[in-house]
Amino acid sequence: MTDPFRSDDAFDEHDDHDDEGVLLRVDDVADPIDHLLRGEIEIEGRMPGSSNATFLVHVEHEGLTHPAIYKPVRGERPLWDFEPGLHRRELAAYLLSEELRIGAVPPTVLRDGPLGEGSVQWFVTADHSQHYFTIHDAHPELHDQLRQIALLDVLANNTDRKSGHCLLVPEGDGAPASVWAIDNGLCFSSDYKLRTVIWEFGGEPIADVLLDRVAPLCHTVPLSISALLADDEVEAIQGRAAWCVKERRFPTDPTGRRYPWPLV
Repeated sequence: MTDPFRSDDAFDEHDDHDDEGVLLRVDDVADPIDHLLRGEIEIEGRMPGSSNATFLVHVEHEGLTHPAIYKPVRGERPLWDFEPGLHRRELAAYLLSEELRIGAVPPTVLRDGPLGEGSVQWFVTADHSQHYFTIHDAHPELHDQLRQIALLDVLANNTDRKSGHCLLVPEGDGAPASVWAIDNGLCFSSDYKLRTVIWEFGGEPIADVLLDRVAPLCHTVPLSISALLADDEVEAIQGRAAWCVKERRFPTDPTGRRYPWPLV
């Protein structure tokens, strides 16, 4: 079996060595999901610093182009605690965010691409000098959005919510600032594995409006999500939802060790 990180020319030829970066082509697209599913994918280069093969691509459909992040399954490094197929967990996180009406995860689809099946996620044109710690300190008006991401991570059992996985889109063109949550592949383990930088809201009450959306998950996880996961992982979502509804507060970390590494 070839190692896609070392000996597969299909991966090597897309390594990003362009010091000047890539010019993003960003058109106004009415339906991101349809665009991602039906568009032609053009690889621009490999994203630096990613442990798995992750590519910046442009997706073109009907004369419109928008960047996206493509994660082919064959580029995943083997993990002892997650089965291959992290791309399915990326989609499950997006669908869970939508089910809860949080809208924090960029539109995500599964499809074939130039390097095989993988997830393709809408690229957020954010201020990439900002991350969770700077957003929390400088933007108290966005704390409710951060709380929603924290709740999503509790339910999804996110094992790797780094600070840099929270992206700030500044206000502009009449739209308020917003926060997006990316890199959600290490989620949904049946064992409790929550590791996150978002602990500032620990012990605070979870808003009733959010708990009303969580409550149905105690009994049924939508098929669109459950079909992507193992049975015990689906049952674990129900258990975490039940915990939230019963406790009605964000969890705390009394150990001080439930942080990912590196933090950013």
